[in-house]
Amino acid sequence: MAEEHQEAEHQDTQNQNNENSKPETSIPDEKPELQVALKEVEKWMKDQRKLPIWDRIARVPFKLLDKVTPKFIHAKIGSLLDELGNYVQNGGKYLIARRHVVSVLENIARKRGASAPYPLAVMDEAAMRISAESRNIATAQGATTGVGGVFTLAADIPAVLGLSLKVIQEVGLCYDYDANHKVERVFAVKVLQFASSDIVGKQAILEELNLKAGEDGKLPPSITAMSKIRGWSEVVTTYRDSWGWKKLLQAVPVAGIVFGAFANRQTLSDVAEAAHMLYRKRRILERLEALEKSNS
Repeated sequence: MAEEHQEAEHQDTQNQNNENSKPETSIPDEKPELQVALKEVEKWMKDQRKLPIWDRIARVPFKLLDKVTPKFIHAKIGSLLDELGNYVQNGGKYLIARRHVVSVLENIARKRGASAPYPLAVMDEAAMRISAESRNIATAQGATTGVGGVFTLAADIPAVLGLSLKVIQEVGLCYDYDANHKVERVFAVKVLQFASSDIVGKQAILEELNLKAGEDGKLPPSITAMSKIRGWSEVVTTYRDSWGWKKLLQAVPVAGIVFGAFANRQTLSDVAEAAHMLYRKRRILERLEALEKSNS
């Protein structure tokens, strides 16, 4: 029975991959333009190897103070594990503003005189606009929860996680990747991990996603296996630890307003940037591959 279930899940994964990888009817970008864009993304990926010293330091205090963190915060973090699992399996409650994203794309395309399938430039501008909106929302949300210090920190953690997954999905939609498919929800979680990982973690995720230089950018069927996630605990723990001293300072009442706003804005900025670049590279690689096939 277990083997039949695994086989059915594998078939479902294959169907989703096939559906997600349907070739575009026409490629609105020229090869030289795509190659330039690809070099930009690859330069950004190389820059990710240089982890700022303050980010390294930021991972230390939260780990040291983990033992004295109030139990209700640990309980809230524990509940996130179930939410993430439910998100990948069923879509969870991290809803996206689909109509808004479509509207943004259409408005930008109209101004540029473009039509679907949209050129990469239209997708890029839409992704940057969606990212900016998410940063503003996160800033306001961080300031609000910073008022109560550690007592509202428990509410802030799931809120930021929800905003992060939301913006990842919306940026993905800008590049025509729909989170209604399970394989895309797993990709969204991997983007979340990438944004909060150290240098070694980032390289491992790029390898796993076939997003290294010279790869085709397609998601391998095995990516949906739970073993690839290495447990939901790692996702949330890594995400939480990356906040470090920023979240520690948010735990100070009143002063947490400033630090909370800064921390949340920075977190969403990192997540949105990672989503923008990783989805962008996928779309570039797929279009280059399609152009190669059409010319052969």
